[in-house]
Amino acid sequence: MKITVLGAGIVGITTAWELMRDGHEVTVVERLSGPALGTSFANAGLIAPSHSFSWASPRAPKILAKSLYLPGQALRFRPSLDPHLWTWSARFLRNCTAARAIRNTRRKLRLARYSAERLHAIAEDAAITFHGVPGGLVYLYRSAQTLQKGAANMAILREEGMDLRVIDADEAIRIDPSLAAAREHIAGAVWCPDDGSGDARVYTCALAARCAEEGIGFRYDTEVTGFRRQGDSIAAVKTSQGEIAGDLVVLCLGVWSPALGRRLGLSLPVYPIKGYSVTLPIGPEHQPPTFGGVDEDNLVAYARFGDRMRVTATAEFAGFDTSHKPADFDHMLAKVRELYPEGADYARPDYWAGLRPMTPEGTPVIGRTCGNLIVNTGHGHMGWTMAPGSARIVADLVKGAEPAVPLDGMGLR
Repeated sequence: MKITVLGAGIVGITTAWELMRDGHEVTVVERLSGPALGTSFANAGLIAPSHSFSWASPRAPKILAKSLYLPGQALRFRPSLDPHLWTWSARFLRNCTAARAIRNTRRKLRLARYSAERLHAIAEDAAITFHGVPGGLVYLYRSAQTLQKGAANMAILREEGMDLRVIDADEAIRIDPSLAAAREHIAGAVWCPDDGSGDARVYTCALAARCAEEGIGFRYDTEVTGFRRQGDSIAAVKTSQGEIAGDLVVLCLGVWSPALGRRLGLSLPVYPIKGYSVTLPIGPEHQPPTFGGVDEDNLVAYARFGDRMRVTATAEFAGFDTSHKPADFDHMLAKVRELYPEGADYARPDYWAGLRPMTPEGTPVIGRTCGNLIVNTGHGHMGWTMAPGSARIVADLVKGAEPAVPLDGMGLR
């Protein structure tokens, strides 16, 4: 079949690869000048099934309310006149019950575990490298109380088969000797040896290059302007560079998916949730993290990519705003410097803010609709972890095979 994939982020590129490997003729359309220039550009880099907890939880409403008057909250609500913010937020709050949080976490975890396997399988198949650090992630806690709560919260993941180990500060430092200077700040940790990290942008760009070598066509700097319909199906995608006809269209446009979906009568429950990241150079004199991890008390994530260290934090309900200023990063940098005082060159930060395509449940939207349209979007804060698995699912749906992961809660809702 001739298939048009809309979007060249990690979701679109892995989807294009899987479809090509199944024998389809694939064209990728991207409004930006290259792959991985949106959400995939500078994300946390954690390949973390063990961090599949639903953001919509009983704790979330209180955190969002406090963010209106207290700085430093992990979740921040920025009121605006955007009606989509209010309708999406209402759906998010409806998912903030204990029962729904457990259900959504389990669904995310099943996809994330499958996808982590596919991520490495694709890298091996395509012969690409991406500064990957396998072997585990460290989820740090600063007090005995938060460690106890964190370990209790991990029970749901253990029930699903995750290998999670509660360790004390000395064991955490043995795993990552660079934490030795932060001994006073660490009460303990949860160690997950099955998680890992890597640079999503490097992976996406390398895979895009391999896609091009294998014959996939790329239309960069090309805006999708609409569709030419033929009955219930899409006969062609209209773009700023002309029409692209084909047998099937796959929508992988992240936060831009709802606007395009509305042109087809679809209501996609995806909203942009802003995140902040800073990338720091590492020299021979520095002591960067051995493994990536999360400061769970402050929800600050970090990872090493070769000669760079990435630090990320915050989920801000702020619409399509990607603006930022140095002060926005003060809290996260202060916290990571407590853990890694010599981790990187903190005097040379490279700031960035991006938009996570979140659904209220935290699970993506995957499935066929509108005749010959397949949706693969809304991966939220776990796009790097979940994209390769959802890509394989899309390819299986195209050939009529049963997906390896149940799609409960991932269809159009």
